[in-house]
Amino acid sequence: MEKTSGPQTDLSAYDNSWYKPGGLVRRYAWFLLGRLFIHTYLPLPVGFKRMLLRAFGAKIGKNVMIKPKVNIKYPWFLSIGENTWIGENVWIDNLAQVNIGPNCCLSQGALLLTGNHNYKSTRFDLSVSPIILEAGVWIGARAIVGPGVICQSHAVLAVNSVASKNLDAYTIYGGNPAQWIRNREFDCEN
Repeated sequence: MEKTSGPQTDLSAYDNSWYKPGGLVRRYAWFLLGRLFIHTYLPLPVGFKRMLLRAFGAKIGKNVMIKPKVNIKYPWFLSIGENTWIGENVWIDNLAQVNIGPNCCLSQGALLLTGNHNYKSTRFDLSVSPIILEAGVWIGARAIVGPGVICQSHAVLAVNSVASKNLDAYTIYGGNPAQWIRNREFDCEN
């Protein structure tokens, strides 16, 4: 049955003044430098990108690959383990902490979204929750990981899938919402 009346959204009452992601100067400096050197197609050395992210508070492991046009909201809310690959056009919208373990792969256009809005509130209140990708996780191209999700060790989220709940270790998920497809098994001969 369709409901046609009742409380209505009032965006004029929206107030996220409680959310303090960092000082204004720091945010503006990152906005400018991040756009110039990280969120660009310029073929800049990956070592320079890692150095810049570290200068803004990110914890970046050795051998992290950062492809062109990566968008990172706040590097001071980011930790990336060694040997991880961040693909072209990945968007890490980290309003809260994002921890990415070692040997992970975020394929082209993947989205990590730590923020959402409360659809039950007439004010459309902002809510934020961290994301954790444990060791060996693979997030497929254009896949989305939502707020509060933990992708356990070596989980896979298939292309164009949406994870709104935790993913079990060594398991492949796909679809929207993401559902179990099969266990992830490795060919140990290669």
